[in-house]
Amino acid sequence: MLSVIRRATLRTSTPTLSAVRGKAAYEGEGKTTVRVINQEYDAGLMIDSYATYGFKLNNGLTVLGPMAIFPRTVMSWQVPAAEEVTEQSLKLFKLLEPRIDLLVVGLDTNERPLQDAVLRLARSLGLNAEVLPTEHACSTFNFLNSEGRSVAAALIPPTNIARISEDDMLHTKLHYHDVFNKPLL
Repeated sequence: MLSVIRRATLRTSTPTLSAVRGKAAYEGEGKTTVRVINQEYDAGLMIDSYATYGFKLNNGLTVLGPMAIFPRTVMSWQVPAAEEVTEQSLKLFKLLEPRIDLLVVGLDTNERPLQDAVLRLARSLGLNAEVLPTEHACSTFNFLNSEGRSVAAALIPPTNIARISEDDMLHTKLHYHDVFNKPLL
């Protein structure tokens, strides 16, 4: 009797096992996927890179100098250095409709007293602001923008970039070599 039960159990469970074994590990729901958000134009504008002269955006646009960037718009921001951020230069972000959730201010300095002064200016205007070095402000803006938040950034290019390797310089040279050698359409 026991052997009959074992044979019946094996027969009923074997087809289930063979069906599972034939299926690939990553088929169906729950499949792991990777998206590069900087290459998705429907996610809005993203900052691909920054340099001492300006910023490169995911749509191929290079912005020279300081910029004010929004999810779908970018414009020049005429503030050459952190010391020159004033209430007047931040007033643009107060006038926007619909109102922004957060203003990310990227300064060309790591000096805490200057960052605190800019934060006080923004708060005096009633702006919810985060003041960071430009290097960190770019990634913060990208992250919040990819989440669909109503965010804006006021960014001043850094005065120097400390962590440049030979690989970075080679990559830049190759990129610009390709850009300048492409025929114009």
